[in-house]
Amino acid sequence: MAWAVLFWVLMFLMNLALIVSSFYQLLCLVDLEDDHLNPFEASSHINFWVVPEFLLQGLLCLLLLVTGHWFTFLAVLPLTCYNVFLYMKRQHLIDVTEVFRAIKVEKRIRFVKLGFYVLFFVMVVFRLTLSSFEALAGDDEDMHVF
Repeated sequence: MAWAVLFWVLMFLMNLALIVSSFYQLLCLVDLEDDHLNPFEASSHINFWVVPEFLLQGLLCLLLLVTGHWFTFLAVLPLTCYNVFLYMKRQHLIDVTEVFRAIKVEKRIRFVKLGFYVLFFVMVVFRLTLSSFEALAGDDEDMHVF
């Protein structure tokens, strides 16, 4: 049972990092739209976090697959496939010269990702509390061998 709690704590931290990354990218786009950042700064700040976000999302999906959490894996899989699709088409980075033309689309994508990460956050918090209560209740089957 303690392994389940540690796994969900790891999922909690990974999801929290994804939420922060997505929110930061959205904040950079809003600052660009309001002329607080120039296009080069905004795109460099956003592009710095895109690949780590994709890798963390892929690792999260892989961990869910390996540990057998099928429902949660299937819930995370569409966004992971979308990220892989963007990376394969080389459309994952924001171009400095095209950033103003695509700012509304990029903001919409970041809002959808942020909403997805928040929904996944709710699922992770629920599973973390459930596994914590099970671990504290002492429902270990290994203790009832004799």
